[in-house]
Amino acid sequence: MSIGLCMIVKNEEEVLARCLDSAKDVADEIVIVDTGSDDATIDIAKKYTDKVYSYRWNFDFAAARNYAFSLSSADYILWLDADDVLLEKDCAALQALKKTMDGSVNAYFLRYNAAFDEDGNVTMYFFRERIVKRECGFAWQGRVHETLCVSPPVRYEDGIAVTHKKGTRKERGRNLFIFARMFADGTMPDDRQKYYFARELCDNGLYDTAAAAFEWFLRGGGWTEDKIGACRALSLCYKMLGNRQKQRGALLKSFDFAPPRPEICCDLGDFYREGHEYSKAIFWYKLAANEKTQASSGFICPDYSGFIPYLWLCVCFDKLGDYSRAKHYNDLAGAIKPLDKSYLHNKSYFDKIFNNEDKL
Repeated sequence: MSIGLCMIVKNEEEVLARCLDSAKDVADEIVIVDTGSDDATIDIAKKYTDKVYSYRWNFDFAAARNYAFSLSSADYILWLDADDVLLEKDCAALQALKKTMDGSVNAYFLRYNAAFDEDGNVTMYFFRERIVKRECGFAWQGRVHETLCVSPPVRYEDGIAVTHKKGTRKERGRNLFIFARMFADGTMPDDRQKYYFARELCDNGLYDTAAAAFEWFLRGGGWTEDKIGACRALSLCYKMLGNRQKQRGALLKSFDFAPPRPEICCDLGDFYREGHEYSKAIFWYKLAANEKTQASSGFICPDYSGFIPYLWLCVCFDKLGDYSRAKHYNDLAGAIKPLDKSYLHNKSYFDKIFNNEDKL
């Protein structure tokens, strides 16, 4: 079975070669659709493939991606963004997977490592429909924050990841502009688009409007993981607006959709800690440390079920004067990330406390 790489690009001279270098040994063909570059993007693309096409940008990412897919002749289509890479180990794993493909699977979901700490540890990942069978004709939907709609049989490959390595170039306000055009055209967003519209407002600091948009989304349908994400983001909006009652209420509303998630529990711990209610904060941080988010669900942030609550439990017990328990939780955090600056700072602090006690 052959794999074709399909990409849409615009002004990606900074990162495109890095992406293509990482994926060229997996792809049997490479299709690149340029949506209006005015830098060296097209010249770079032509060094890797003769299938480079221009597409008149119409403020619709799904349409551009569907056009790119239509130009592929491979059995399966892999899609990447220009600021993504396949690490060497993931490239090898993907090549091994390729040898087993027999056409019986319609779509492969690969892990997307999207955020990292300063030591390179993954702090946020999720799964995306990354490789699809071409003859199924799966179509992208959504002018912005587009998604590829697939049907079974599908497989989740936890051992193969695409790694996001963001560049410096970013078109500020681009997505909000696309949403504005949608509303101007009289197009009503679906549930998923409502959620991402609210997120764009929040990301751009328009917290009052974002709060109204999240409330709008939560009154309708939508994916459970988006509902939980909306509750977290809505809580942030109310925090920035200084409304603590609604900040807490938004987090508690997430329990209407699913049992407590580590991220929500940590947010509630933060809420009470910031209000100096340390005993209540401890309850939620402990709950977070004992919960695990299911690997096939939405955005997964591993630190929220271990490292983060341990650090804050250390702080809370320290505030209550229980230095032994505070040190215990800092030690647990250090067992996860022994080079973390916060852990090392706390360790030095506790070393001084307990060394002084030993001298008494």
